[in-house]
Amino acid sequence: MARWYFGGLASAGACCFTHPLDTLKVHLQTQQTGKMGVVGQTMKIVRGEGVLALYNGLSASLVRQLTYSTTRFAIYEMSKQSVAPNGEAIPFQKRLVMAGMAGGCGGLVGTPGDMVNVRMQNDVKLPPDQRRNYKHAIDGMARVVREEGLAKLFSGVNWATCRAILMTIGQLCFYDQVKIFLLETPYFTEEGKSTHFTASLCAGAIATTMTQPLDVLKTRSMSAKPGEFKSAVDLFKFTAKGGPGAFYKGYIPAFVRLGPQTDRKSTRLNSSHARYL
Repeated sequence: MARWYFGGLASAGACCFTHPLDTLKVHLQTQQTGKMGVVGQTMKIVRGEGVLALYNGLSASLVRQLTYSTTRFAIYEMSKQSVAPNGEAIPFQKRLVMAGMAGGCGGLVGTPGDMVNVRMQNDVKLPPDQRRNYKHAIDGMARVVREEGLAKLFSGVNWATCRAILMTIGQLCFYDQVKIFLLETPYFTEEGKSTHFTASLCAGAIATTMTQPLDVLKTRSMSAKPGEFKSAVDLFKFTAKGGPGAFYKGYIPAFVRLGPQTDRKSTRLNSSHARYL
C-alpha cells in the first residue's frame, strides 16, 4: 500500500522551515504599487515587527498542509494504484487527469486554513486598530465563522482550487514525467538523490510558473476587506493595472519555498512505490 500520508506529513514538516518565504510571498503579492524586492521586504518586516513576524500564521499553514496536501496526495496515489494495480505504465494524459482531480479536492478542503494563514501573515501591514490578531489557526477560523459567517472561510476558493489543480499537475504529474525522461538519458541511470533532486527542481519550476498568477489572485482575494472587490473579474482587472508582472509578484520566494517541499514530498511518495510511474 502506498504511503500517501507521507506527502502531507512532509509538507507540514517543510513549512516549518519555509514559512518565512511564504510570508514574504504574501507581502509581495499584496502590494499593488512599488517594486520592493525580497531583501527589502524582509528588512521591513524584521525592523518593524521583529524576526518572529516572519512566522506569523505558522499554525494556519500547518492546518492547510495537513488538509490540502494530505488530500491531494492521497487521491493521486490511490488513483495510481487503482489504474495500475500491477505496476502497469500509466499514460501521461491519465496521470494529468488524476493529478488535476486530486488537486481540486485538496484546494477545496484546504481553503479555510489557507485563508486564515494569509490573514495572519498580512496582519502586520494593517494599522494596529484594524488588525485581526488571531491567536492561532483554530481561533482564526472560529472567529471568521462567528464574525463573518461560514462562507467567509472559503473566500478565494475559486482561485485556490484552480491553483491547486495546476500545482498538483506540476508537482506530481510533471515530476513523474521528468523523472522518466531523466532515467532514459545516460546521465541518470538509477533513482538516486541526484535524479530525485533534478526532477523535483524541474517540477517545482513548472508548478511555480503555472500557478503564480492564480496564487496572487488567491492571496488578494483572501486578504481583501469586505466589499473591496465586487467579483473575480473586478479583482483580475485591479491586479492587471500593475501590468503583466503584477501576476508574478513573489515569484522568487514562491519558487525557493516550493523547491525543497517538492523534493521532500515527491521523494517520499515515489521511493516506496516507483513501479507506479
